[in-house]
Amino acid sequence: MTQETNNEASQGADQGSGDLFNTAAGWVLFAAGLGLGFSILADKYFHGYDPERPEQLGYVIEGAVEEDSGAKEISFAEALASVTVEDGEKVFAKCSACHSIDQGGANGVGPNLYGVMGAAIGSHAPGYAYSSAMASFGGQWGWDEMNEWLKNPRGYVDGTKMGFAGLSSIEDRAAVALYMNANGSSLALPEFTPAEEPVAEEAAEGEVAAEAATEEAAAAEAAE
Repeated sequence: MTQETNNEASQGADQGSGDLFNTAAGWVLFAAGLGLGFSILADKYFHGYDPERPEQLGYVIEGAVEEDSGAKEISFAEALASVTVEDGEKVFAKCSACHSIDQGGANGVGPNLYGVMGAAIGSHAPGYAYSSAMASFGGQWGWDEMNEWLKNPRGYVDGTKMGFAGLSSIEDRAAVALYMNANGSSLALPEFTPAEEPVAEEAAEGEVAAEAATEEAAAAEAAE
């Protein structure tokens, strides 16, 4: 009798341990599943969950055209044809602190510029101490040379004493060069032929289209 009681007690204890183990295992699995669910939701709502990420983000707007970064710069010959000596006199005010342009005028921080157009680079102003880079550069001050010099002096003549940064506007450079040419120089302007506007051709095309429309209307009336 005592042995049977002990066996029943032992079996009851084993069964209780098994129930506790199963309960604990169930809670572990439940917690793991719950954590996985929260992880998926968090990834979806906070990190833009997208199993198939597109190669290019954003969307296309129909009819949108990418604008050009800027208009193409005109030629120096065209710029010269679009400015006047008076324009150049106004722009030259930026240079007058260092340069004179009067005939027989004194050199200042920079050389006197009377008659500079067409003259030898680095030697046209007597008595001025040119930098070795400028004195040994060679060539003459033509339109293209002056354009490049006024655009970026140190970029054009490496080692020059010129501290001016340059004129970014091609029209301003053309105006100054034209003004200097009118003071002691007489270089011929480079040839420039404006592009002809196809006005006549467009008008002819319009007339042809109008005639065709008239003929179509007449044919439609005759068929009725």
